Amino acid sequence: MNWEQLLSLKRYGDTNKRLRKEQDETRLGFEVDYDRIIFSAEFRGLQDKTQVVPLSKTDFVHTRLTHSLEVSVVGRSLGRRVGQLLLKKHPHLESSHGYKMNDFGAIVAAAALAHDIGNPPFGHSGEKAIGAYFKEGSGANFKDLLTAKEYQDLCDFEGNANGFKILTESREGREGGLRLSYATLGAFMKYPKESLPKKPSKHIVDKKYGFFQSEKQMFNDVATDLGLIKRHDDYLSFQRHPLAYLVEAADDICYTIIDFEDGINLGLIQEEYALEYLINLVRDSIITKNYNTLKTTEDRVSYLRALAIGRLIEEAATLFMKHEEAILSGKFETGLLDVSQYKAQIKDIIDISINNVYRSKEVINKEIAGYQILNQLLESFGKMAFNYYDDNMSNYDKLLLSTLPEIVKLSNESLYENLLAICLYISKLSDTNAMLLHKKLQGQIL
Repeated sequence: MNWEQLLSLKRYGDTNKRLRKEQDETRLGFEVDYDRIIFSAEFRGLQDKTQVVPLSKTDFVHTRLTHSLEVSVVGRSLGRRVGQLLLKKHPHLESSHGYKMNDFGAIVAAAALAHDIGNPPFGHSGEKAIGAYFKEGSGANFKDLLTAKEYQDLCDFEGNANGFKILTESREGREGGLRLSYATLGAFMKYPKESLPKKPSKHIVDKKYGFFQSEKQMFNDVATDLGLIKRHDDYLSFQRHPLAYLVEAADDICYTIIDFEDGINLGLIQEEYALEYLINLVRDSIITKNYNTLKTTEDRVSYLRALAIGRLIEEAATLFMKHEEAILSGKFETGLLDVSQYKAQIKDIIDISINNVYRSKEVINKEIAGYQILNQLLESFGKMAFNYYDDNMSNYDKLLLSTLPEIVKLSNESLYENLLAICLYISKLSDTNAMLLHKKLQGQIL
């Protein structure tokens, strides 16, 4: 892979090549990507979606929106640092093509901003709930009416693939979705493969999948334009865009440190015990005099959090440059922080978060509720989607259909497209709106 192709400014529908040297410096194309994402309805919907603690009313706790903003900020800093180092190593990118350090930061920031845009209500349990409906619930009845890959898309419903759909799906008056640059779309695609075969290797790319069959052509167009390395001839799979490693690292840094911070501030992790783990990560950076003046848990945690994030940004940038050639040739098979010198400290922090936060009674109870809510929504709307396809709508189905937003289109031609449209609709619901819709269907509210 080469950086000239990887930094493509092309957008869906372009007929002429966009050159970096011709960009308006006051509003670069990659910065336009950020603007389009942040003003989208789907991004705004993240303000009432679970990050770790579902439906929490405390100001301390992060939602998907605040998490995404923080990942974007970390990604911008990480991208700029790497951009600075890359331009020193490859000066022709600036002298011949006009790329600047900030371009790398803008691409990573935009992709990081969108990295959770496809996540359904109630966090990762929401993904599992949708998948369970098709694997174990009534949705299993549709298996013989779908191709193997279509059915697998639904059984392992994936927020990353759903995000790619949201960013790129055409509808009337909005061809190409948000029409982001291909560089940003490439950086967004953490798992550039289709849903089958499932986990064919231990390569980081094969951990999950990155697009639904409905977006297969768009995905292939983006990957081909960027010059991503094709990994297989018998199914669609590519090596990652190098900047996707930075988006992933920014996400890893934030959920490692900030979910841990949430756990401390909620009292789920004891302060004295927890601070020692953060100190182990940044011990040589602490200014003892300043630290000792901090009187509250929140201030002490905030101080250590800032040092830890800064430390891990520099570490990720160093690792990226160390492995740049392997990344460009598709031979780097793990996440950046998986080979970090701080791997042990990171694991310690994540293990505590898993035991004390992710498995806390509050989180588990609300995930159970979310699981039931989404299953019931799929029971009603999934049956309606099939009956529409089968041209056998009941009066109740017609009432349900009338409640759907105008942009949700069903047809008699593709059951897969109908089911995916319903999943997309439900995935865009906030936690609160999913609860309210569930209560309406149960006749509990009007």
